[in-house]
Amino acid sequence: MNSLESMGKLAKSASYTLSNMSTNQKNEVLDAIAKALCEKSEYILAENAKDMKQAKEKGISESLLDRLKLTEDRIHAMSDGVRELIALPDPIGEVTHMSTRPNGLTIGKKRVPLGVIGIIYEARPNVTVDAACLCLKSGNAVILRGGSEAIFSNLALMKVMQEAGKGAGLCDGAMNLVENTARETAVELMHLNDYLDVLIPRGGKGLIKTVVSSATVPVIETGWGNCHIYVDRDADLTMGVEITNNAKTSRPSVCNAVECVLIHEAVATEFLKKAVPLLDRKHVELRCDAASLALLGARAKAAEDADWDAEYDDYILAVHVVRDLDEAMEFIAAHSTQHSECIVTESYAKAQRFLDEVDAAAVYVNASTRFTDGGEFGMGAEIGISTQKMHARGPMGLEELTSYKYIVYGNGQVR
Repeated sequence: MNSLESMGKLAKSASYTLSNMSTNQKNEVLDAIAKALCEKSEYILAENAKDMKQAKEKGISESLLDRLKLTEDRIHAMSDGVRELIALPDPIGEVTHMSTRPNGLTIGKKRVPLGVIGIIYEARPNVTVDAACLCLKSGNAVILRGGSEAIFSNLALMKVMQEAGKGAGLCDGAMNLVENTARETAVELMHLNDYLDVLIPRGGKGLIKTVVSSATVPVIETGWGNCHIYVDRDADLTMGVEITNNAKTSRPSVCNAVECVLIHEAVATEFLKKAVPLLDRKHVELRCDAASLALLGARAKAAEDADWDAEYDDYILAVHVVRDLDEAMEFIAAHSTQHSECIVTESYAKAQRFLDEVDAAAVYVNASTRFTDGGEFGMGAEIGISTQKMHARGPMGLEELTSYKYIVYGNGQVR
């Protein structure tokens, strides 16, 4: 039995223990982890500095470096996120839909953990904490496999959590990190059917497509985001500019950042006149269709076909001018990854059409796509943003990490 199989076996055993832990027991472990993250921040930052040094030597972009970087504030934010989980209701054991059949059987549905969750993710150390603690609160064991760019950070965070958890009574095998970041370990995890109940990829388009197409373990597909904002002719343009700027520049490396803005032709000139000075502050590169390029000239560059389907993860924004709402929705349907889509308009009728007809995990009226986040939706941390329609969609919090079983009470019935 190789090391990953051994880890899987230990996690499977731990999952049975976790499924029967009380809410108080789980919260005590989470509290110990939250405290330890802050107390060990100096050690965590020193390990993160090793990752940052290697990443800079490899020439990784500024936006991806931002994903990787930890600071004292970000570590405290991780700790706060864990404390938010403590305050959330425990979904495990909840019984719903209890009813009595004509034959006297009483049948209900009871929430249970998924079991052992595998997660393959890229250079975001915060995922190590978010995922491990979400799985713990929802009664699941977890096997994490992060990217090589964040290996020192991930190892440090896992060590801190394991030690804190053990001191608070957490069983061995509840939280696991694959230390070998070679491609072979990711492939092996995709085929760990004897131990994994579900596999969740969290990262860019390439990673997600590889896992979905290659895994034999059941997969929950989380979303790379090609998110759009449509600025309608009835929009408050100042609002539209602020929303677009926030959705693009507040943190361009995340999946809920906007990648393409669609502008009604009647307001394109005025909107771009207002928007460009703000976008210039962050040196946002604009990739434009013919109509918007004619308005911006040398400030922009001509878009290629691939730009309409791109998740840039960078200070780059595609711009496309449309005739009306119908063309905007047709464009979104053709290029969306069904993550987050937004309309900026003062028209109630158009807003309702957009909400009804656009197919995405989150659809917005007059608000930034950056709100598609477990914390912002009141779920605490999230495991990822699911863009599929089976089992879970949108931010995946505690409830989305559960399944259910039927419980049946009888008094001697036979069939």
